[in-house]
Amino acid sequence: MVVCASTCGRAGTATDVTIFSACMGADALEGNSMKSENGLSKVPEVTLTFWVIKIAATTLGETGGDAVSMTLNWGYAFSSAMFIGIFAMAVAAQIAARSFHPFLYWAVIIATTTAGTTMADFADRSLGVGYPGGSLILLTLLMASLGIWYWRAGSISVDTVASPRIEMFYWAAILFSQTLGTALGDWMADSNGLGYERGALVFAAGLVVVAAAYFYTKVSRTLLFWSAFILTRPLGATVGDFLDKPVANGGLAFGRFYASAILAALIVACIVFLPQRAGKHPESTQEI
Repeated sequence: MVVCASTCGRAGTATDVTIFSACMGADALEGNSMKSENGLSKVPEVTLTFWVIKIAATTLGETGGDAVSMTLNWGYAFSSAMFIGIFAMAVAAQIAARSFHPFLYWAVIIATTTAGTTMADFADRSLGVGYPGGSLILLTLLMASLGIWYWRAGSISVDTVASPRIEMFYWAAILFSQTLGTALGDWMADSNGLGYERGALVFAAGLVVVAAAYFYTKVSRTLLFWSAFILTRPLGATVGDFLDKPVANGGLAFGRFYASAILAALIVACIVFLPQRAGKHPESTQEI
């Protein structure tokens, strides 16, 4: 399940280039929609609930993507094209929305994780690109997207997601980070021989380090956010594989559709019963 340059060039180009092209010309849109209603963000406040749903969503992306491409045998190329189309429609609805809608926001997140899963499989199994090269290319693309965002807006903090232009940068960075996380998870679990359980523990330990830095250091909160956002994806990928892979291969053999249904129910329950608020926009930000 590894993503590479060819994957981004074939499966992701239409979406990614469209996003970046739109970003460069989105200033016209900002005149009509400079801020969402009531000065609130259209993305959720980053709380413990946010991270719980994020991990569940990334795990669902793994099991759901595999269910379509492998269990239904639709193939990696067709599945990737389908999920990219779903992502394009979902992100268009999200950007057009005037306020924060939890179900819509998380639908876009899930679309990025399923697309990342099938594109990674297409690259690794159909194109034969290795894990290290794909991960390096995706890291470069992520850094480039964040760099362009910073150059255009002066910040890459999620607190500044207050206009269509910035929101396009936000979703482009998320798409790259989710796909990078998939590649890292597969590289760690498969190539390095750690397996799904130990691979998940490695990424969970990384999240603990990030959390400790948040509470006990003055490291940039923006840097810590994106670090945690990237790490939750390979954690979800390894947990998803652990749930649905056969016992002989180190998994629990839940079945992809059964595991996906459980995760979807968990996400819906979290959205319904756990409080989520839209983030607030500061008038200016001091963070990168």
